[in-house]
Amino acid sequence: MMPSTHDWINNPLGVVEGMFAASQNNPNSEWEAKAVEFFKDHLKEKDAHTWVPSLNDVPLHYLKPNSLVKFRCLIQDMFDPEFYMGAYEAVDPSTKAKVLRCGKYKDVTECGVDFNSRNTVTAERQTLYCVPIPGESHWVKESYAGSSQARVVPSTSYAPTRQKRSYEEDDDMDTQPQKQRELHTGPQTPTGHHGNGDCKRRETEAPSSHAASASHLDLNFPLPGEKGPSCLLKVYEDWDGFKLNDTVEVFGILSVSPALSALADEKDSSSSSLLDPTDSMETAEEQRVHSPPASLVPRLHMLYAKRLPHNNPLLPAASLEDNSAFLSSTLSEMAAVRAELLAYFTHILLGDALAAEYLILHLISNVYTRRDVLPLGKFTLNLSGCPTVASYTERFYQIIQQLVPSSYYLGMTLQNMNQMRLVPKKDYVANRLLSGALQLARNTSLFLDETQLEQGQLDTAGVRNVTALGNLISWQKVDYDFNYHQMEFPCNINVLVASEGRSLLPSDCQIHLQSPIAPPQMEAYVGSIQMHPQASQLNKFRMYLSVARLLDYSISDEVTKSVEDDFVDMRKDDPQSISAEDLHRMLVVARLLSLSLGQTSLSRDCWLRAKHIEMLRRSRMEQHKCVNGNEP
Repeated sequence: MMPSTHDWINNPLGVVEGMFAASQNNPNSEWEAKAVEFFKDHLKEKDAHTWVPSLNDVPLHYLKPNSLVKFRCLIQDMFDPEFYMGAYEAVDPSTKAKVLRCGKYKDVTECGVDFNSRNTVTAERQTLYCVPIPGESHWVKESYAGSSQARVVPSTSYAPTRQKRSYEEDDDMDTQPQKQRELHTGPQTPTGHHGNGDCKRRETEAPSSHAASASHLDLNFPLPGEKGPSCLLKVYEDWDGFKLNDTVEVFGILSVSPALSALADEKDSSSSSLLDPTDSMETAEEQRVHSPPASLVPRLHMLYAKRLPHNNPLLPAASLEDNSAFLSSTLSEMAAVRAELLAYFTHILLGDALAAEYLILHLISNVYTRRDVLPLGKFTLNLSGCPTVASYTERFYQIIQQLVPSSYYLGMTLQNMNQMRLVPKKDYVANRLLSGALQLARNTSLFLDETQLEQGQLDTAGVRNVTALGNLISWQKVDYDFNYHQMEFPCNINVLVASEGRSLLPSDCQIHLQSPIAPPQMEAYVGSIQMHPQASQLNKFRMYLSVARLLDYSISDEVTKSVEDDFVDMRKDDPQSISAEDLHRMLVVARLLSLSLGQTSLSRDCWLRAKHIEMLRRSRMEQHKCVNGNEP
């Protein structure tokens, strides 16, 4: 019997109200905790979560109001807590008797509420503003949508009361207000990667009817050109456990009541809201932002949420430790997959096998802890010597985009640096956080294309943006702008800087591309780069990169002693030849090299290999300096 035939997906409020009614005879029943436990238990059943429709890939007009849905998202903003009626007395229209009703997981009450009843219970809930994971790759969206077994049909009962729009049709709505700050970001959508399951969506599009309110509603997505729904998430317990920029998968009750839009539009005092949250708002702008039409920004009443350690649909939903069979089979193949990936990256990087080694290490790097302010594990790579012919850097980014779950290309043109908003900023009039392009989920790959730099003057905003990129690279933090002060938000973003000469930005490691291809043949070679490996090979690469990043790592006392002895020996011959910073980089390279081979502890062999490739890289950089003496 498939889970979707059960009422808990189609009518979760029925389950909740049944438990609420039963609790009236037993005041100590703890019905609220039991209700949450009920849904958690059902979702743990094999594949049950695939039967729940997702806001990410099903257009809103295909979802049944008040049904159970899920949403894979990033917490973009946190609003003030609001009051609602947890329980209230209403007059039953047929019997005229007073009945105690449950107001939890709802936005709107039934008619006939007795506001003077002593049995009214006022409770508090937190509202989070959530958006789809910024820069999520097209292959990720397609794969999640493809694994869904949810049965959805157009919600005909709901049709007349709202403006139906598919996410694809929201284009002018969610990009129009942002155009001033989000200009030309280069090959931002080179392969339509911001689409949201286009083929699937076309079959299910609703007739377009552009609501007047839509044209000026900015959905506040961090990245330009993003599609998909945003959502107001109502959280009932443990809301201190959620942080800004967390990526979560939420299971909750969908609320798209047209009364919510009427409230915002008309402010009708006789309306049947559960204590209108807009009453406490200062400005019309704040009301507009915090109570947008439910047809555009649905409400989701959370029953259960789980933090996402990654958003790679090819990996099991459970953590690697809980899936030992998957982990052992993957680890046994990692060295072989690495060899294939190395060959592919050597081809992409114009025949440079050493640069290909470093690219693998960069893509699996991850801030695994912080020591005071120092983020450990980061490995920002500056790939200098990138050719400027045949849109090489854009093609290179498109390849990375096919391999990682989330990414963003930022062309560092003067216009972008001076006019884009990279750092989120608090808007005190609307009482919300205006998103910026650096409000990204953990482990997003940020590709900075410095080959786009041209001569000209950075203005104040440009200098601020370049400083923000430098701080992100050095400290893995972004200082959000709260007008009167800045607030530091730690992050975990893989930054790759592609440049002609040495980058203006800091990096953990620079390698200059050294290609056997003669300059006259370069354009033809770049044009012939194999952009699309076979699907089976692509999926191997995608799993490999995500698993390597999630592995634990340790160094035994014995190997630590051996590394220390090596360092002393290296400095004996020439104290200037190696600094503490060089040793730190070697240890990072050794860690990533081990993990790239599926080894979770450092072996003597891996340490020697890390020393060897670092020596090759450093001697190449020395040679390059000698040849190009004037380069910084």
